[in-house]
Amino acid sequence: MVVSSVFGSFFSDGILESDNQIAIVEIRGMITGSRVTVQQLRDFQHNPKVKGIILRIDSPGGGVGPSQEIYNAVTRIREEGRKKIFASLGSVAASGGYYIASAADTIFANPGTLTGSIGVIMAFSNIQDLIEKIGIRPEVIKSGAFKDVGSPVRPISSEERKLLQNLVDDVHQQFVEDVAKGRNLPIQDVQRLADGRVYTGRQAFELKMVDHLGGLQDAIDLLATQAGIEGAPQIVQKEEKMPFLDWLLQSSFKKNLTETLSPYIYPSLQFLWTVP
Repeated sequence: MVVSSVFGSFFSDGILESDNQIAIVEIRGMITGSRVTVQQLRDFQHNPKVKGIILRIDSPGGGVGPSQEIYNAVTRIREEGRKKIFASLGSVAASGGYYIASAADTIFANPGTLTGSIGVIMAFSNIQDLIEKIGIRPEVIKSGAFKDVGSPVRPISSEERKLLQNLVDDVHQQFVEDVAKGRNLPIQDVQRLADGRVYTGRQAFELKMVDHLGGLQDAIDLLATQAGIEGAPQIVQKEEKMPFLDWLLQSSFKKNLTETLSPYIYPSLQFLWTVP
């Protein structure tokens, strides 16, 4: 665990640790997994020295499953009621990023934060013309009419499009219901906001999608006050340890390329704000 004060002092494991800590859990980039984030939340939830938790979110969203798992972990902390959990939105906290934030007790956003994008997307690539040009003819043997739905080597039929639209609509409704629950808003109000568009932090504040306009320090200050901490709290944050070989293989270029292409390579449901 890396421990630091808001004024930049650094502490090593177990040295000078305060009993009045605020933990920060970062969610950055595409949400492709939940294990690390959920484990961090669980550890801080059961650490008696941690008086409150802040989710710092800079993410355009990502996979539906991982987003829902993190949302549920945040909800468990909130419902337990022993410590507050806030969300602080950075440059972008859209779609899955906002979905997770909506489970927090309180949301802070900068006036220029891009947030919202309440919606679901399922993107496919069709390479039929390409493979015909290079002389490849796919052959598919399947057990049911919809087993190869979304195949990149043929157009989607009207029946398949209807099936996939039903999937997207159902998950979209789950998104709306969960945001309504987390924000304590009528479902009808959230539905009016849920056409996939993004909002600035200031617009989101006016629409009651966030509670306060301000940055991470503002969130820390309010959380410390609500937690009954006198003076500056000690900030704790876990850094994921990665073996050197894994770090080498997951270079910045490869990571960015994968994040850019992943919604289109695999036909998965995404809580994702994406620009074609």
